[in-house]
Amino acid sequence: MQVEVLDQHDEALVQALVDGVRQFNAKILGYVDSTPLTVVAKSDDGKLIAGVSGRTVYQHFLIEVVWVDESARTQGLGRKLMERAEQQAKARGCVAAQVDTLSFQALDFYRKLGFVVIGEIAGFPLGHNRYFMWKQFE
Repeated sequence: MQVEVLDQHDEALVQALVDGVRQFNAKILGYVDSTPLTVVAKSDDGKLIAGVSGRTVYQHFLIEVVWVDESARTQGLGRKLMERAEQQAKARGCVAAQVDTLSFQALDFYRKLGFVVIGEIAGFPLGHNRYFMWKQFE
């Protein structure tokens, strides 16, 4: 056996790890499709302005990233994209969504959308907290 430490992202290697976990899970839960879900806003010239990206799996929308360009913040765009992503997740049979955020990021934004804090890590990063949030769909 050879153990390696890598300091660069290797997409194929990470995918092989994910595939291994999915194979294990399938033995217990049966095969479940994990499908990417991304909703973006672009300017008329094609420049990315904002987006929500994650995946739907096990009847949940696992949100990996939400970003809105500073020039477009506080105009309701983030809410609009989150609502569109939620609609799509529901159409795929999802019953809830999950996201995490740092204390200086978007905690109040997610709360206004109906997310609740279900876990917290204090001091991550130092001087801040990390919050794990969940939203049950109606």
